[in-house]
Amino acid sequence: MMWFTQKMGLFIQLILCVFVILFNSHTQATDEVVVLTVATDDNHGLERFLRSAKVYNIDVEVLGKGEEWSGGDMNFPGGGQKVILLKNRLEKLMKADNKEKIILFTDSYDVMFLGNLDEIVKKFKSFPDTRVLFSAEQFCWPDAKLATQYPNIEVVSPYLNSGGFIGYLPEIYEIINSNPIKDKDDDQLYYTKIYLDKDLRESLKITLDHKSEIFQNLNGALSDVQLRANTTEEWPYIENVVTKLRPLIVHGNGPVKNTLNHYGNYLAKSWSVNEGCVLCKEKKIQLKEDNLPSVMMAVFIEQATPFLEDFLDQVIDTDYPKNKIHLFIHNNVEYHENEVEKFFGAYSKEYASAKRINSGDFISEAEARNLAKERCINSACDYLFSVDSLSRLESNVLRYLLSSGYDVIAPMLTRPGKAWSNFWGALNSAGFYARSADYMDIVYGVIKGVWNVPFITNCYLLKMSLFRAPKAKAVTYVQEGHDSDMAFCASLRELNIFMYVSNEEDFGHLVNPETYDITKTHPDMYQLFENNMEWTTRYLHPEYLANFEEDRKHLMPCTDVYWFPLMSDRFCDEWIAIMEAYGKWSDGTNNDKRLESGYEAVPTRDIHMSQVGLERHWLQILKDYVRPLQELVFTGYYHNPPASIMNFVVRYRPDEQPSLRPHHDSSTYTINLALNTPNVDYEGGGCRFIRYNCSVRNTKKGWLLMHPGRLTHYHEGLLVTKGTRYIMISFVDP
Repeated sequence: MMWFTQKMGLFIQLILCVFVILFNSHTQATDEVVVLTVATDDNHGLERFLRSAKVYNIDVEVLGKGEEWSGGDMNFPGGGQKVILLKNRLEKLMKADNKEKIILFTDSYDVMFLGNLDEIVKKFKSFPDTRVLFSAEQFCWPDAKLATQYPNIEVVSPYLNSGGFIGYLPEIYEIINSNPIKDKDDDQLYYTKIYLDKDLRESLKITLDHKSEIFQNLNGALSDVQLRANTTEEWPYIENVVTKLRPLIVHGNGPVKNTLNHYGNYLAKSWSVNEGCVLCKEKKIQLKEDNLPSVMMAVFIEQATPFLEDFLDQVIDTDYPKNKIHLFIHNNVEYHENEVEKFFGAYSKEYASAKRINSGDFISEAEARNLAKERCINSACDYLFSVDSLSRLESNVLRYLLSSGYDVIAPMLTRPGKAWSNFWGALNSAGFYARSADYMDIVYGVIKGVWNVPFITNCYLLKMSLFRAPKAKAVTYVQEGHDSDMAFCASLRELNIFMYVSNEEDFGHLVNPETYDITKTHPDMYQLFENNMEWTTRYLHPEYLANFEEDRKHLMPCTDVYWFPLMSDRFCDEWIAIMEAYGKWSDGTNNDKRLESGYEAVPTRDIHMSQVGLERHWLQILKDYVRPLQELVFTGYYHNPPASIMNFVVRYRPDEQPSLRPHHDSSTYTINLALNTPNVDYEGGGCRFIRYNCSVRNTKKGWLLMHPGRLTHYHEGLLVTKGTRYIMISFVDP
């Protein structure tokens, strides 16, 4: 036993020694490196940079924080200020006599760390005969004429990039002091000229990271770099597929910042298959019910919108105290004026404040959006919640967005069953839509999280502290050649303000306005295909699904005549209104030019669905909603899709055609949908099945009678004595 105890003691001591050695080696590597960057503006790019440093336990000193940026135009980009700030800091380090101190300098707004300092230093020290290592890129910028002066240009990335370098303090200090520089000079040109001086290059042992062993510049190298997100490794990473190396620092230099933003969704342990969206969890905040932020809900109706009534209902139903909401409505569609006026008149007094701009005020969309932004900037509102009429939102969306912790964030909304959404995953070279590699996975929920994207629209939340001076005027919805949303998102990208879209939950969807024709009577009725979700909610009978309950006993008022709830009251009213607005009822004679034969054996006063543009819609109703009912009661008969060449609304009136003589239908089965109510809209009427001496008189509005055609169910339309009776008829599978 004593022998075992001694052995265990020696083993524990050995483990402790190994730990001390590893700890000391890490401390030594960390202590010998000073990591510096320059950032005058505290923006989202800097926030991402510092988070990536924290993930890898890198302590970064930020130079120039809070100072005014001296950057000018493209000819005087102001990079010299970075060199001067670095020079001032290095002077203090030189006085401390840290001759072997390693300096790691990187840009900040468009840079991310992908590894820890031990890895970076080890890789740096592996470069032979090198005291200073600059990152490298594929473009000779800012002066392409200098390309011929570069040595060793037969490599993938032959040219110097000043966005990242690592080296020993004395050499970097000498580089910084080699030539004078002004604030508005170009820092990359400054370092390039030093590198191209052969004597300085060799004496200071300056090398370029041609293979991107440490520094990966993305501009010009997008085809060389692959994001590896779905691998056996826990955390995503990028790989240079040309050099087969994994860079430790990535720089979205030049025009590829959107690509870095895309990579940033995954890198620096932001997201993984196992952990999901780590960054989302870090940023989440808890709303305090006794101190909720003040929100301006800016509602924009910029185009004729299907089911606008439902949209206005969702505004009312938003789960947030109305005394914390400042309501702003811009209606740019005269057709919707009555609906908006009714809504505003009924509910505007419930909100903290309300402002309405109607179609008669002739304010453009861009002007209205800018006006809402400015009203919010100049008031006490904390957030602007912009919602377009195409959005259909769950009631909790505003609360979710506020608690997300993101400054600019949209809930992902798509057209049901489609890839069309309210965000773009990428941009093309002209600044328009491009599909990112992960777009479809995000849209269809294969991966979940909050994603940095270059464009959002239709619905989003803005934290207004970001948009007050000095950025207030720079953020705008007006830009020549762009619509308002494109202009707005472009201005955010210019200011390095990140936009995000979340697909963490089901937030709602978008309606499709492409075929919405307000010249039609009740145009929503024609939206069965484009906006099926809204259509079925409004027009299908509330009890329709009860038809399929297991213990349901289907009503059978006569032998093999079944009764089902099918369509809503509103459907029936609007269906009648469409027919009456069209007004071209047949004359009830046997001559009927609408038929191929030109002859109707059993004529009625009717309008065919083909005449009012609803034939295709009604056939879809037969397929989706009537056929399943038929299969419930006429067991063994299956025909999908149902065929019907006779679909029409019949009108019975005492002074026109009050009844219909006995007849057989040319059908396998017939459906008869009651569009209005007996003893309310008319008196008399009904259907008598002669073989069974059975009549159905008290029909129900929106309910469907279904019976066999041809031989067995010889029937007649009973006399209407007062008012007008409307029924919808189809002869199915003739």
